[in-house]
Amino acid sequence: MSLKEQYEFLVFLLVAILILELVARRLGLPPAASFIAGGMALAFVPGVPVIEIDPDLVMVVFLPPLLMSSAYFTIWRDFKDQWRGIFSLAFGAVIFTTMSVGWVVHLVLPELPLPVAFALGAVVSPPDAVAASAVLSKLNLPSRLVALLEGESLVNDATGLVLFAIAVTAALTGEFSVYQATGSFIWLTAAGTSVGLGTGWLGIQAIKRLPEPELVVTATLLLSTTSYVAGEAVGGSGVLSTVATGLVIGWNHHEAVPAATRVGAQSFWKALVFIMESLLFILIGLSLRGLVARLSSVTDPVYLGVVPVSAVVATVVIARFVWISGCAGAMKVRQASGYASRNDMSPGSLVVIAWSGMRGVVTLTAALSFPAELPGRDLVLVASFAVIVVTVLLQGSTLAPLARALGVAAPEEAAKFMESKVAVRRHLSAIRGETAATGKSAGVQQQSTADIEEDSEFEADRIEAAVQRVRAARAELLRIYRKGDVHENVMRDIEHELDLEEMGAQLRKHGVAPDGRAAREKS
Repeated sequence: MSLKEQYEFLVFLLVAILILELVARRLGLPPAASFIAGGMALAFVPGVPVIEIDPDLVMVVFLPPLLMSSAYFTIWRDFKDQWRGIFSLAFGAVIFTTMSVGWVVHLVLPELPLPVAFALGAVVSPPDAVAASAVLSKLNLPSRLVALLEGESLVNDATGLVLFAIAVTAALTGEFSVYQATGSFIWLTAAGTSVGLGTGWLGIQAIKRLPEPELVVTATLLLSTTSYVAGEAVGGSGVLSTVATGLVIGWNHHEAVPAATRVGAQSFWKALVFIMESLLFILIGLSLRGLVARLSSVTDPVYLGVVPVSAVVATVVIARFVWISGCAGAMKVRQASGYASRNDMSPGSLVVIAWSGMRGVVTLTAALSFPAELPGRDLVLVASFAVIVVTVLLQGSTLAPLARALGVAAPEEAAKFMESKVAVRRHLSAIRGETAATGKSAGVQQQSTADIEEDSEFEADRIEAAVQRVRAARAELLRIYRKGDVHENVMRDIEHELDLEEMGAQLRKHGVAPDGRAAREKS
């Protein structure tokens, strides 16, 4: 296609995305499932071009911003509280799934080299951050559960990609060293995380000095790609590097970014993430046609039978249940022995966690990068696509009703957050009153309404005093949040309210009404 035709096709996809999003809302389906199903249907519409996804392009263009956004909005305190569960899933479950799929595939297809079977296992083992975010954002699950699942998806991509690289190297060279594999894994993890933390710190220092909101937004977008590329350049994990950068930016942006910039940046990122997630899932569906065309020329269809593909899909789902059940049993034993504190994760929550294994873009890009000279590439492609479709369409679509049926919802938590918001607002109102009673603010309050209306200087002072009261309230909000007295969800909601209030005051201060019209001039 020419550039003009590519642009027209992109516009067509955006229109399709809007329609599919509305359909998903109407039917109560996860948008990710709607986009994949819609893409699969569009793939065979006459005139729609055959789509071949470039894995390198996806990993550099799409993945970093989406990882950055997920890490930015991660609830850091819940992430720290759930770190054992997160790392158990991100490392243990991924390794266990890789080994399970590898052995099952080798049993079903003994002629397939074992390293290739393990490479396939590594491709389909990590649940996807993009898929998890797209599905979990629409559910009303407890924040601890969401933090566990989103935290897992942020870290496990690196585990799967490292295992994939090790298995492919073993398949190509015929050699495997446990020490070398362990060393590579440690280096990838440590180097990627270190680069990400450093990039995040440097990014915050730069953001503090940028004068305009559009520059800050541009800088955050560049940081995501820069962190990924830098992590890969030193031989580390670009995924972990980007995640670390996002966590640093998310923790420090409250003090580093002005209110108007923060509101504008969040709106930009929300729109960007929606477009990029939607494009990725609809492109996954559209890639079905190219996959079918490729498979029509396969000379040895033994690798593409229903049995091996079904075995891979079933093993992926079952292995996650087995791992989580085993970890829960081990935790009960430790608790009974007094070696671990009580864990209030209900059996229903464990089932929801086990069912939340949606695969997505990382699985597809890893499958597409599988070396053509190795046997079984077609099996890797077909099985990976099948795993994505089944986990997103089946698990993603049934996760909400399953959670409701098991009683894993968050109505009590929502009520608790609402009560916390009311209490925090009352506390901040008292802080505003203390601020108003001191300094210039008190002097302004002593002026009569008539004096303020007659004198624009008093009006400017009154607005400035209002801004200072909002900033004092925000500083107190951050103080009690850092202290651990307020949940991050509550803090972010109230911070957003304060940001909007400060923006309105700043607009009035500069002669512009909050609705964008010029303020009425005093006669």
